[in-house]
Amino acid sequence: MTETWSIARADVAAPGPLRDALLALNNAHAQELSWLEPDRLLDLVSRAFVATGIGHVDAFLLAFDQDADYDSPNFLWFRSRYPRFVYVDRIVVAPAARGRGHARTLYAELFAHAARAGHDRVVCEVNSVPPNPASDAFHSALGFSEVGAGTIHAGAKTVRYLSRPVAA
Repeated sequence: MTETWSIARADVAAPGPLRDALLALNNAHAQELSWLEPDRLLDLVSRAFVATGIGHVDAFLLAFDQDADYDSPNFLWFRSRYPRFVYVDRIVVAPAARGRGHARTLYAELFAHAARAGHDRVVCEVNSVPPNPASDAFHSALGFSEVGAGTIHAGAKTVRYLSRPVAA
């Protein structure tokens, strides 16, 4: 299994190769995630329940629990429905690193961390417009199921809201 590392606030507080690599990987997948500027990356990492990476930024994950001060419409959708959860805001694997189990490793660590903290579910959303069939298949294989849908960003995206029990 590939080892993960924690992304710390200090890692992204100032310009440097790690911050640049995180931003580049995220922004290369802005259609599926959302574009990040350096200040927004710092803000997200500072508020995250879990912020982890693999390799030299071969992959990373940012997740928040229900108590986060976070304004994402997707996060707020879950907050209005569940008293306790961990929300995966973004998970991305570099194209050259795909097929190595990095996303599964990041999720396995997240599920373990969520269980230790007493959470009962991990939630996320996947774009349905524009479609993201690889993410749909991946999340289905991990045991996520659809719990709702929504249209965000003035109709630019339609998403499927997914949930998985931590102990699945």
